[in-house]
Amino acid sequence: MGYDPPGEPVVSVLLGVDTGGTYTDAVLIRDETEVIATAKALTTRADLAVGVEEAVRAVLQGAAVAPEEIALASLSTTLATNALVEGQGGRVALIYIGFRTTDLGAHGLAEAMAGDPVLHCAGGHDHAGIERQPLDEAAIRAFLQEHGDDVSGIAVAAQFATRNPAHEVRARSLVAELSGRPVSASHQLSSRLNGPKRAVTAVLNARLIGMIAALIARTETALSGLGVSAPLMVVRGDGALISAGQARARPIETILSGPAASIVGARWLTGATEALVSDIGGTTTDIALLQDGVPKIDPAGARVGPYRTMVEAVAMRTTGLGGDSEVRVIADGLQGGVALGPCRVVPVALLAAEVGQPVHDLLDAQLRTATPGAHDARFVRAVRGLPRHGLAAREAQLLERIGAGTHALDRILRVRMDESALDRLIARGLVQVAGVTPSDASHVTGQLAEWDKAAAEKALTLMARRKVGSGQRLAAGAAALAWMIINQLTEMTSQALLEAAFAEEARDFGETPHVLARHPLMQAGLDRHRGLIRLDIGLNLPVVGLGASAGCYYPAVGERVCSEMILPSHGAVANAIGAVVGRVSMRCSGTVTALGEGVFRVHLEDGPADIDDEEAALDALERALSADARAAAQAAGVVDARLTATRDIRRARVDNREVFVEAVLTVEASGRPRIASG
Repeated sequence: MGYDPPGEPVVSVLLGVDTGGTYTDAVLIRDETEVIATAKALTTRADLAVGVEEAVRAVLQGAAVAPEEIALASLSTTLATNALVEGQGGRVALIYIGFRTTDLGAHGLAEAMAGDPVLHCAGGHDHAGIERQPLDEAAIRAFLQEHGDDVSGIAVAAQFATRNPAHEVRARSLVAELSGRPVSASHQLSSRLNGPKRAVTAVLNARLIGMIAALIARTETALSGLGVSAPLMVVRGDGALISAGQARARPIETILSGPAASIVGARWLTGATEALVSDIGGTTTDIALLQDGVPKIDPAGARVGPYRTMVEAVAMRTTGLGGDSEVRVIADGLQGGVALGPCRVVPVALLAAEVGQPVHDLLDAQLRTATPGAHDARFVRAVRGLPRHGLAAREAQLLERIGAGTHALDRILRVRMDESALDRLIARGLVQVAGVTPSDASHVTGQLAEWDKAAAEKALTLMARRKVGSGQRLAAGAAALAWMIINQLTEMTSQALLEAAFAEEARDFGETPHVLARHPLMQAGLDRHRGLIRLDIGLNLPVVGLGASAGCYYPAVGERVCSEMILPSHGAVANAIGAVVGRVSMRCSGTVTALGEGVFRVHLEDGPADIDDEEAALDALERALSADARAAAQAAGVVDARLTATRDIRRARVDNREVFVEAVLTVEASGRPRIASG
């Protein structure tokens, strides 16, 4: 393979892939301007690369494009996000240098360790980068000898390592020398203070290393097997691209990769500069703000599940609401109703399309029963190919009972304790439950026609006959229940958009965004109340609706929130588009502090340096950061990176004069990755 020099026009075909909760999408783009083919395959949870291979093969065949024509491939994935939310990942160890034992409780660090081994080790520096006490190398050696072989990765975090990383660098060297395990040093993941929070980030990064490395290796193997030899990029949580090698080393940066790619894709598809972007998937609805054409970044660091990290990522509000959200019956009250999510289940229509007649036989048997059952139209099956170690006795028995078939749930659950065992199996991903979803409702109404409509109608008929508080049926039939479900999804999506908008408002309205979005006055305004008071309310910016089912649900959402709803062509594969049209963007930050009158300390990777001139100190740091950012961009495939630098200088007024306190410098190197040719 050769690489076209920058500046020369290139006819190129780019491949974008996104692994979502239900589907894996693939897209081919010509010359970064035209979508020429799209394809979908079901996501294969046991081995994500299988779904990737199926989607890529389908999109190549659909476009009649030869694999060797692909000039660049890029992947966005929910694997890291899902793993952290579901508590998955490898066993790790933490070398915690210079901190108190009580610091382990800060920022959820103890929860992140989940009982894995921790070494509290002497060492660390102060805020000026001066060593507080020598590093206890003997303790590290003994710790590695005891635990080095039974962990998949090791995290290292030292006090004030961002001011002087010497002890983290030495500990990292000892890990490489004595264990050979991948090591995650906190100062390489964030340049900000707050040691415990950096330690959480390093621990989660170490926990993900093996998982992400395996996905990338399997994806590269799958692409190679199809004849695609172009370089592979991966989407970072802020929407920028990094090389596969950088993603292996810093997998934590791929959290929120999928949602970030959707925002980049929305911008590319629509040209919108100011908009809310709402992406409905199978499991969640992700909402983010486009400002000046770029995704807004969460200044506090990405939050995933219970963890707040120091990773820069799109400021994303995620709601457990999607096309595959579980529909639950609300029996309380005279009218009753339905609730959606937050759990995802396999749609009955999809299950029937995969399994066939056995699902219909089970549904028909339930329809012949006069009395509605609590588990009608719910099914269970095991997920093959996943490790099953560490199961409790009841969980193992339940899994054995499920076996290799698909069963009606009421035939599997025999006693109440089976329900909690089933929940644990679902949490580990070993079992899937199928049930009624909005996707089934859309098959009944005719808005979708991808799977088995007859099975969906039978499932909704079973649910519709459930009784509510008045003793009456929940709905008159499958069609009436289908519209009840779709209307509920419309209302919940509208509330999620309003909540996201209130969260970004500069004005304080005296209540939380959650309360404001659901306030009776807000609802009256959306209903265009006309009485003694006239109430009109709505969003003051357009909404870009993305996702395979956006065309079904989002026109009604746009009407509800009184906003222009933009539904772009190819919005169903916006994540895959965003995966390949993004730019590489490498940011490096550093600090200059005042050591004393006229002495400025520059905090560098190889230790602090003291300079007696403010401008010279700032210039020295900028040169070092520029070199690091440029090298990182080149490693990601950028041939000619564009550098931009910002300086945040903080001063204090003392005795009627301004005194330098601290400066934080950030250098960004950006550009498009090189395009393979030949």
